[in-house]
Amino acid sequence: MIRYTLKCDQDHSFDSWFASAEAFEKLRATGMVACTVCGSTTVEKALMTPALRPGRDAAPETAEHPLSTPQGEVEAALAAMRRVIEENSDYVGRDFVDEARAMHAGEKPERAIHGEARPDEARALLEEGIAVTPLPFLPPRKTN
Repeated sequence: MIRYTLKCDQDHSFDSWFASAEAFEKLRATGMVACTVCGSTTVEKALMTPALRPGRDAAPETAEHPLSTPQGEVEAALAAMRRVIEENSDYVGRDFVDEARAMHAGEKPERAIHGEARPDEARALLEEGIAVTPLPFLPPRKTN
């Protein structure tokens, strides 16, 4: 396993583990490596120092900013928005388009949902008069 510090085109920095350098390149080329903050798939390796341990008993240094901690006001606001959305709606995953259409047609009771849709599917929902909006974060299954 190899750990890389990565940086997206929006200047967010994050770490991720890969089976090998070749595995990273293959995943990156197919758009499978995404920024943990904004979801951008334009990701490159960032400059990093080697992780060397000076001695057997030396403990590794802790990260200055753990990935789970928002690093600024915008990230904190996005994290708060995500919490509110997840607490007040049902995640329907890839069934989002079908669920939204069924609720619009009256086949299912209306409720707040969030999930996944391709851009062309979201556009079709809008053209059908079904109100949808993209969310500024990745679904749980797509986080690195």
